[in-house]
Amino acid sequence: MGTSIFTSCSFSWRNHQHIIPSHRFLSHSSLDKGLSVAKAAVDTRQNGCVEFVDEETEKFSGFLKRRSAIVSGVSLISSTVLGFPREGLAVVKQGLLAGRVPGLSEPDEQGWRTYRRPDEKSGGHGVGWSPIIPYIFSVPSGWEEVPVSIADLGGTEIDLRFANSKEGRLFVIVAPVLRFADNLGDDATVEKIGPPEKVIAAFGPEVIGENVEGKVLSMGVVEHSGRTYYQFELEPPHVLITATAAGNRLYLFSVTASGLQWKRHYKDLKKIADSFRVV
Repeated sequence: MGTSIFTSCSFSWRNHQHIIPSHRFLSHSSLDKGLSVAKAAVDTRQNGCVEFVDEETEKFSGFLKRRSAIVSGVSLISSTVLGFPREGLAVVKQGLLAGRVPGLSEPDEQGWRTYRRPDEKSGGHGVGWSPIIPYIFSVPSGWEEVPVSIADLGGTEIDLRFANSKEGRLFVIVAPVLRFADNLGDDATVEKIGPPEKVIAAFGPEVIGENVEGKVLSMGVVEHSGRTYYQFELEPPHVLITATAAGNRLYLFSVTASGLQWKRHYKDLKKIADSFRVV
């Protein structure tokens, strides 16, 4: 009867006086059945060659199963502990994004989504610390949250950034009113801080990084659910600012764009600015 075998011829190399064998396996086809069958017993008596024979197949199969179990165990540990692909990667990513809790709703019929600052989101830093009262606004399709850097204009008081590379960008500054006045208490309103002219002169530089004199194209006052909002349009740069106060915080909502973006998407940019509310 024909027998399929694996043979392994070895060579050795010397490293620090230790002999380390290296094997190359060659498969021989069965003469009778036309099949190749892996054999697994090692005869170490044949001067550097290894022979695999039929009756030891189960031993070799067991070795492969044990090796597979070891590899699977290492893979599981690396994915859950070290953050390699699959479930472990999601865990690591969540850790890296601490403080950035998603807050966007599903799109409506026009494709617009509403962002609400999550209650679980970290924040409340700065002079006169207090928890940040949530705010909401709406953005069209394609606008997404982007990371905030303390090196940004506005520093640690920038609470949120959104952007669309083709349309523009926005950010929210949440600043403690104690930084500007010490007699407003914990229930400040934008009216207590001052009229629109005073607010934009004092806080406009927080948004554009320079004096706003001669840059204010328009200003207005609106009310929603008993809260007053000041609205401004500045140029240059092209920017829409909505300002209000709640608790002991001043909120500055800024929507800005390049000249071309402003020309093409002004209607949507204005809608975004007008949608800002503190809830």
